[in-house]
Amino acid sequence: MKTPILSFVAVLVISLSCRVAVGTEPELLPQKLIEQGWIQLFDGQTLFGWQPTGNAEWHIEDGAIHTAGDKPGFLVTTTEYADFELSVEFLADAKTNSGVFLRTGLQPTDPARDCYEVNIAPADNPFPTGNLVARREIAPHQAGQPAPGHWQTFHVTAEGGKIAIDLDGSRVLVHEDSAPLRIGRIALQANSGPVAFRNLRLRPLGLKSIFNGQDLTGWNTQHALAARFDITPAGELHVANGRGQLATDGQYANFILQLDCKVNGDGLNSGIFFRALPGQLTQGYESQIHNVSQDGDRSKPADFGTGGIYRRQPARRVVANDREWFTKTILADGPHCAVWVNGYPVTDWIDNRPPSDNPRKGQCLAAGIITIQAHDPTTDLLFRDLRIVELPR
Repeated sequence: MKTPILSFVAVLVISLSCRVAVGTEPELLPQKLIEQGWIQLFDGQTLFGWQPTGNAEWHIEDGAIHTAGDKPGFLVTTTEYADFELSVEFLADAKTNSGVFLRTGLQPTDPARDCYEVNIAPADNPFPTGNLVARREIAPHQAGQPAPGHWQTFHVTAEGGKIAIDLDGSRVLVHEDSAPLRIGRIALQANSGPVAFRNLRLRPLGLKSIFNGQDLTGWNTQHALAARFDITPAGELHVANGRGQLATDGQYANFILQLDCKVNGDGLNSGIFFRALPGQLTQGYESQIHNVSQDGDRSKPADFGTGGIYRRQPARRVVANDREWFTKTILADGPHCAVWVNGYPVTDWIDNRPPSDNPRKGQCLAAGIITIQAHDPTTDLLFRDLRIVELPR
């Protein structure tokens, strides 16, 4: 396979297409999926969070990503994932050869070594639809058949060295790798023939609770100052007054954190700090909580907006509402940070600043505490279901 070259022009085109038009409301995930921890890899309107390699051309039509398959290349997530469930719908011609790549780099060259390729291919291909190319071949009677004109669905579970693939609701393959690839990107392939993809959704696996809903075990109030951190009868964390912070005893470097939050007021301000310095107040990267937009335009968050990386990159859209529960997903992996609100991708940022021991001053990749901010005397928020998984590095 020829090594694809990243096209600056393609990146520019995609970056310009990542803003949702004013007045256009994005289609969010169903509430049940949000509650289960699913996030959108593709928002149905833009290529935010994706990066092309090679010469393939990609476009969005009717809520799906399309390529003609007349030029080779990949469309690759900017984010890397470890253990996950992945759901992808695809539409392919009878002779199309394409694939969905798991735990891959930007430029996969050998599906037997540097990625897992879930193939999309005709029945006469050595690895028909549903196979893992160069790793596991399904018996011919089990392999998926092309369904021209009909959408089909892959549901993939990647957990450690075990890859399980369901095609259109039926289990077609289970592969176990004794020396697995542990983390990487998701990629869509343009190879031969037209193909389209939609409803690309992922649920990170392995998250464990860091808040028991009964007391502050695992947390400390060393810098509570004027703030109050209480547990409600419903098992929620109530954060009130301020200034101050609640901090984890544990420290985390590369992780996915999911939590639910409710702002009990109009335009109140708070934030989740991560890789923060132990023993200090609000000295870390901050994922903002502030459900306010400029002039009522949700595509223009005020003060970086909920999900924005404060002082670094604003959220591209205000998704959450005050006085309603919302779910936030924060991923920190090396210099890369990404945030989803109610499963919708709002931030995708790489810290290219010079290194520093303090994330406020420069790029900091070291483990640090996670803190919940009580911003000021008006602070009144609830938190629940705080859960985290560390990423392998």
